[in-house]
Amino acid sequence: MQFRRFMKRAAILPAAVLLLVMPASAADYNLGALAQAEKIELFNRALDLTKAGSPEAVFLTAAANDGLAWIPGVVLSEGTIELEIKGKDQQGQSFVGIAFHGQNNKDFDAVYLRPFNFRAAAPERRSHSIQYVSMPEHDWSNLRNNHPGMYEAAITPAPDPNSWVKLKVVLSGQEVTACVNESNTPALTVKLLNTRLKGRIALWVGNGSDGWFRNLKVTAAAAR
Repeated sequence: MQFRRFMKRAAILPAAVLLLVMPASAADYNLGALAQAEKIELFNRALDLTKAGSPEAVFLTAAANDGLAWIPGVVLSEGTIELEIKGKDQQGQSFVGIAFHGQNNKDFDAVYLRPFNFRAAAPERRSHSIQYVSMPEHDWSNLRNNHPGMYEAAITPAPDPNSWVKLKVVLSGQEVTACVNESNTPALTVKLLNTRLKGRIALWVGNGSDGWFRNLKVTAAAAR
C-alpha cells in the first residue's frame, strides 16, 4: 500500500514541476497575410496593401483622430510585444506604435513613436520621441502638462526617422518598458496608469498619421 502511494505521488510530481517551469509561449504574425485574409479588425483607418512594400507588411492610411488595427485572437496580460514600424520625418504628421491591454476602441494603453523628433535639432523635441499613453483618461497632452518628462523620452542612439524601427515593449505587472532597435537599455520605463492588466493588441496610428508595420511577435510570460 505504501509503495502504491509513493508511485502515485511520483507520477504527479513531474506534472507539478512542469507547471512551475512552463516556458513562455511565442507567436509570430504575418500582418500582410492577415490583411489579405481580411482578419484584421479596423477602427478609423483603412489598409492599403499596394503601399505596404512587401507581402509581410501592412500600411495603415491617414485620417483625423487615432486609428487602430486589432490583431485577431491575441490577448495578452504580461509578456513581450515586438514589431517593426516605419513612420516619416514630417513634423506633427507621424505617430506610430502599438496598443495593448485593449478593452475596446477607446480603452487601451499604447507606446508609440514620433519619428520626426528622433533627430530634431532642439533637445526638447528629441525628448518627445517615444510616448506612453493610457486612454482615454491620460492622452499625451494630459501627461505632458501634468507629468512633464515622465511618460515620454528621447531615443539614444536616435534612429533614422524614415527607416524601419524595431520596437520592443515588455509588460511585467504594473511596469512597462520599451526598447528601440538593438538597444537593451530601455528608452522608456513607466508604471501603468490604470487597473487594466489584460487585453487585446492593435497596431496604432495617431491623429493625421499613416504608417507601415511588419514582423509582429507576441510572447506571453511564463506562468508563475
